Amino acid sequence: MPDTILIIDDEPSIRDTLSGILTDEGFHALTAASAEEGLVLLEKEDIQLVLLDIWMPGMDGLEALTVIKKRFEQPVIMISGHGTIETAVQATHKGAFDFIEKPLSYDKIILAINNGLRVAHLEQENRLLRASTPEHPEITGNSPAVNRLKEQIELVAPTDASVLILGGHGTGKELVAQTIHRKSNRNARPLVEVNCAAIPEDLIESELFGHEKGSFTGATEKRQGKFDQANGGSLFLDEIGDMSLKSQAKVLRILQEQRFERVGGSRTIHVDVRILAATNKNLEEEITAGTFRADLFYRLNVVPINVPDLIDRREDIPLLLEDFLMQFRRKGLGKKEFTPEAVDLFTQHHWPGNVRELKNMVERLLIMTSESVIRPEAIHLFLGRTTKKAEPASFDSRTPDYRHLNFKEARKQFEHDYLKARLVENEGNISRTAQQVGMERSHLHKKVKSLAIELNSNDEGQ
Repeated sequence: MPDTILIIDDEPSIRDTLSGILTDEGFHALTAASAEEGLVLLEKEDIQLVLLDIWMPGMDGLEALTVIKKRFEQPVIMISGHGTIETAVQATHKGAFDFIEKPLSYDKIILAINNGLRVAHLEQENRLLRASTPEHPEITGNSPAVNRLKEQIELVAPTDASVLILGGHGTGKELVAQTIHRKSNRNARPLVEVNCAAIPEDLIESELFGHEKGSFTGATEKRQGKFDQANGGSLFLDEIGDMSLKSQAKVLRILQEQRFERVGGSRTIHVDVRILAATNKNLEEEITAGTFRADLFYRLNVVPINVPDLIDRREDIPLLLEDFLMQFRRKGLGKKEFTPEAVDLFTQHHWPGNVRELKNMVERLLIMTSESVIRPEAIHLFLGRTTKKAEPASFDSRTPDYRHLNFKEARKQFEHDYLKARLVENEGNISRTAQQVGMERSHLHKKVKSLAIELNSNDEGQ
C-alpha cells in the first residue's frame, strides 16, 4: 500500500502540482486548502507525512506545526515562498523535519519526502519494538536465593563501585548487569556491553578503545571505542575471564587512570566509566593457572555478586514459565499454557544450562506443539523420560564436625563433601557438574582426583 502524503497549502496551483508529482512517484496524495482542514484529515486518514505551507490565512503553518507535533506523530516538511533564516530556525525548533523554499525543486521535495518517510518508518518500528518488549526486564523469582540477589543489587546499584558478577552459563548475569545500571545514578547514560569471548585478540583493543583512520589495514575511518561510548555510563565486560593477558593489562590501566589513547592515536582521552564484569570462571583459580591478572581481579572484585544456578532456585520455575509464555505470546507464538503436571516436570529437571536452557525449551515446545495445552507427554519428547524427582543434595553422613579441624583441613573436607554431593546429584556427570559449580571441566577432574572422590568408572570423564 503506498504511503499517504498530506499537502496543506492555500494555493490551488501548488496543491495540484505537488499532488501530480507525488502520484507520479507512487505516493497517495491528499490535499487541504487550510490548516484547519488539514487537521481534520489528520484525524480521519492514515497519513505518513505532511507538506505544510507557512503563510496561510487563518491558522498559519507555524501554529499548525505546533498542533500537529503535539497531537500526531507524522514528520512535517515546511514549504514557503517567503522563507527567511529566522523562520526556518523557528520551524526547526517547533519540530519540523525539513524546510524547503518555493519555487519548489522536484528533486529536493522528493529527497526530503523519502528521508522523512524513512525516519517515520524507523520510529514506527521502534514504537512496535518497545510495545512488544518489556521496558525494563525484571529478575523473575521469589526464592531465597533470588531475594538475596535482589538485595545485593539494591545495595550496590546506587554506588560507583565495580561489580564482578559470577555464575554459570545461562544464569542471567547480563540481566543482573542491566538491573544494576538501571537502578544506578548513571541510568540516563548508556550501558555498553562487550562480549570479551567473541572478539578476536587482535581486534579487542580497537573494540574497547577505538582507532584512528589508517591505524591498521581496514581502518578506513576514525572509530569510537566502547569506553568512549560508555562515558558517563557503565561498561559491561561479559566473559571477562576469556580476555587475553595483553588485553587485561590495557583494561587495568584505564580502570586505574580513566584515560586511554585510541589505536594509532596520540591524544589522551579522559572518561568516567563504571565497570560491571561477568564470568562463569573461577578467577582465583585462573590467577593460579597464570591466565588472569591478580591486580585486575582485585580491581574488578570490589563487590562480587553470585547469580544462583536454576537448580538452587527450583521454586522460581513456575514464575519463569509464566514469564516466558507471555514473552513468546507477544512474539506471535500463540496463547498456550502448561498443565500442572507439565510444570512439575520442569521443576524436577536438572537444567544444566540454567534459565537460558529453560527458556529455549519453552520456545521449542511452543513451536513444535500444536495443542493449546502442553502436557507431560510433549515434554517427555524433548527432555526424555529420565526426568525424575530431584532429591536435595545432601552431604555424606560421615561429614566431620568442622569445629575440630583447622582451616586448611576444614576447607579440604568441605570441598570433598560439596563436590561429591553435586556429582551424586548429576549422576557423576563431570561436565554438567563443572557448569553448575562454575569450574573448568579439566580443573574439576583434577579436584576429584586430588580429593579422592570416588566415581563409578562409567561416569568418570563424562
